[in-house]
Amino acid sequence: MQIILADNQAIYRTGIARVLMTEPAIRVVAQCADLERLQEAVGSLRRSIVVFPSSITGDLHVLLDRIHQAGSRSVMILEHDAVLDEAVAKSLEGVILRSVAGPQLVDCLYRVAAGERYMQRAVVKTMPLSDHVGARAVQRLTPRELQIVALISEGCKNKEIANQLGTKEQVVKNYLRSIYVKIGVSDRLELALFTVHHHALAEIVEAARLALVRTA
Repeated sequence: MQIILADNQAIYRTGIARVLMTEPAIRVVAQCADLERLQEAVGSLRRSIVVFPSSITGDLHVLLDRIHQAGSRSVMILEHDAVLDEAVAKSLEGVILRSVAGPQLVDCLYRVAAGERYMQRAVVKTMPLSDHVGARAVQRLTPRELQIVALISEGCKNKEIANQLGTKEQVVKNYLRSIYVKIGVSDRLELALFTVHHHALAEIVEAARLALVRTA
């Protein structure tokens, strides 16, 4: 199955793409940061599953019509504080929360691809607003380590990170070992997923990424 993945949060989008890459039957054929790119992808990549956030700007009914005209199916990522319009909900094949776990996301996509409707069962407004685990991770990591987490979440390899930070590849490896211990993960994929699912860390990492872009 082919997936068109849209989200304006680069870290979240890349983290989800990395999760889906581990599934041999799933192929991410496009990643879109905004509505314009999403509409282009929907028009050119027919019979896809289109995953996009509820926060996307524009007329959702028009977008959903284009998705269905392309023979594709739609899965909405529902923001934590969002209220889903009933008319929109009826046009969707799937709804997941932004905090969805990797296995649950994969299950959703397989079900939607099989022609089923998938609605993640959760009451959005009862979800905890604080992220103590993510906040602790932020406190444990140094500014340089946060930059490396940002680049890892973007899919960069150690050599690319070293070049961007003006250091050596071995130094990056040493930093990564420290980051893994501090956060409690074992590899870069787990690190990217941890970042995606802990908004307190994701927000700081996104700020670190934007700072790197400005100084590049």
